[in-house]
Amino acid sequence: MRRVFGAKKNTEPPPSIQDASDRINKRGDSVEDKIKKLDVELCKYKEQIKKTRPGPAQEAVKARAMRVLKQKKMYEGQRDMLYNQTFNLDQVSFAAEGLKDAQQTMTALKSANKELKGMMKTVKIQDIDNLQDEMMDLMDVSSEIQETLGRSYNIPDGLDEDDLMGELDALEADMGNETEADGMPSYLQPDTETDYDSELNLPAAPTGHNGAPHGRVQAEDEFGLPAVPRASLRG
Repeated sequence: MRRVFGAKKNTEPPPSIQDASDRINKRGDSVEDKIKKLDVELCKYKEQIKKTRPGPAQEAVKARAMRVLKQKKMYEGQRDMLYNQTFNLDQVSFAAEGLKDAQQTMTALKSANKELKGMMKTVKIQDIDNLQDEMMDLMDVSSEIQETLGRSYNIPDGLDEDDLMGELDALEADMGNETEADGMPSYLQPDTETDYDSELNLPAAPTGHNGAPHGRVQAEDEFGLPAVPRASLRG
């Protein structure tokens, strides 16, 4: 069968964009080297033309220089063509890389979308609303507990709000009367009541110092204390 149809040839994979670009760049570098060599040769011919007198010898040098110049122009055309091909390959490579990035982005988005869907199945809006309602109920219960614990036990029941306001007004009036005299409360004002001692005509207190008999003044020392008799000092 192989003799009739022939054996199947092993086809090589097509070159990648990078391989083709590298190959063209090598060719371009080779052409660039040839152009540089021709430039050196043209410089030599230019110097010979300057040194040679006009005549057949100079014309021969000019002819060789023209031939080298034509080769240079040809190589420059090839170089420009190769550079254009390299530019096109770079554009294609850039577009291919952009598509690869887009594919990776789409793959990442699909994976994230799938993960989000799985998470959304475990988290429901209704559960969140119920949790919020329960938290509000717990806060209300906590407030009621705090109010209950802070309740006063000595306040009598059945007090009227109008009675409380009346007592408050009376308290404010009493406080105003107390502060009318020189702006001081009544307990800080001087006593203006009747002196009962003068009305009873009680005898005046003795004017002698340190309890000494009337008509006799007892001597005092430098500290205001009763002086010690000298006889006692001698004794």
